[in-house]
Amino acid sequence: MGKKKKKCVLGPMTGKERRKKAYHLRKDTARLHRELSLVDHQCNGDEFLFSNKIANFSKALPHNSLGEVDLKAYQSFMKALKSGDPDDFEAIPLGGNTKLANPQAAFAYDLIGADCHQLGLPVPPAFSSAWEAGEMAEVYWRALTRDVPFEDYDTNPLTIEAASELSGFSDFRGPKDNGTVTTCTLFRGDTPGDLEGPFISQFLWKDIPFGATTITQRYRTALAGSDHMTEYEEWLNIQNGGNPASSTSDPTPRYIRNGRDLGEYVHHDFSYQCLLSVCLILTHYGKEALSPNNPYLKSANQGGFVTFGGPHILDLVTKVTRIALEAAWFQKFCVHRRLRPEEFGGRVHNHVTGAANYPIHQELLHSQAISKVFSQYGTYLLPISYPEGCPTHPAYPAGHACIAGAGVTVLKAFFNEAFVIPNPVTASQDGDSLVPYQGSTLTLGGELNKLASNIALGRDTAGLHWRSDGIEGIKFGEAVALQVLRDYRKTYNENFHGFTLTKFDGTKIHID
Repeated sequence: MGKKKKKCVLGPMTGKERRKKAYHLRKDTARLHRELSLVDHQCNGDEFLFSNKIANFSKALPHNSLGEVDLKAYQSFMKALKSGDPDDFEAIPLGGNTKLANPQAAFAYDLIGADCHQLGLPVPPAFSSAWEAGEMAEVYWRALTRDVPFEDYDTNPLTIEAASELSGFSDFRGPKDNGTVTTCTLFRGDTPGDLEGPFISQFLWKDIPFGATTITQRYRTALAGSDHMTEYEEWLNIQNGGNPASSTSDPTPRYIRNGRDLGEYVHHDFSYQCLLSVCLILTHYGKEALSPNNPYLKSANQGGFVTFGGPHILDLVTKVTRIALEAAWFQKFCVHRRLRPEEFGGRVHNHVTGAANYPIHQELLHSQAISKVFSQYGTYLLPISYPEGCPTHPAYPAGHACIAGAGVTVLKAFFNEAFVIPNPVTASQDGDSLVPYQGSTLTLGGELNKLASNIALGRDTAGLHWRSDGIEGIKFGEAVALQVLRDYRKTYNENFHGFTLTKFDGTKIHID
């Protein structure tokens, strides 16, 4: 007779009990999402208002000499989005070699968080609105001031003029001081901490502990004045999906010191790069930087690792970024199809030169921003940082913003927002070094908020996005992350009392 097998598995449940609880946990979570109210997705109506589709994204499709999309190609694009049939997507005609950026991602499903079609966004500005005019003027001014060091904003004539003119727009929604855009609020975000201290978050300057080495945050950037798509034929070629011109990089890597450097960072970064970097920096700060809710802070004989430790936080902060992109891609392709600023720049140029007649708001047409662009470049096109221009997916919401909003929300859930950043720094004017920052106290929460704005609005500085793409994008990413955190809240064995964090609008919430 063989020896009787001994039971080796320890735990409070039998295998059958564990399987049953796991099933009900997943079923109950799915039921909660099923019972959410359906979202009534609204757009700004421009696609119905303009039969020539001048207010909608169409890059990479074929266009006429005015940069207006071939309507048969656009209808093919719309047919595919309506049917979701992979064969219909393969039938969309292109104008050149550049492909559309993954429109079928709008129909993906995920197994955690809310379904990507069940989160809403506010309606973006309409093509002819004063709001749109203010946003476009800001993008022009960002292009004109790309090479101004952030440290010089208070004294540089261009940034002083930019702040003054933007203050005069009737519906400009950037941050203000007593109703006025100042050089201290210029081009910044509107979350708690955005207006404190240097323009750039400490987390884009601090060294990154990376295993057995350390990464210094000096990055490849472009030479001053390296702007693209300022000539009409180049602009039209890019709209049709043609091959871009070459670009020359600065041979010296720099700390981020101006808008061009920030634009290049968000040009070459991989999806969750900044969030991975920040997570490594924060875990290096030790237990004082952890959220007071972390169940292991008061344990006498245990430390967090697989749960409430590095692997746990790294997993969630990266996991939520793709889920946020799924939700963003649905909004981009299936709801809004908002045109990019580079496309709008073509509308401005053709209208002002008399080649076409478009209903562009007079506040923009009479602005110093477009006059200065014409004086410098000889066209009214928006100068773009990247030779290829914007990606081939619609503007609203910004993908970088959604990634940053989602990842930062997870980081705020796991770390102590009140933790004071030690030894703050700022970049020298040439970006060759970091120097001590002597101003106000900078907190972890404030610098995380600022990081989200830097990543989101840095794409505006490059000419790729509108302010509302970024501002609403980070809040949209936050909404995605909150749903994921709720799903995971009940999966832990520890005596854990839930996640507490401050939202981008300044309200504190608790996920119990």
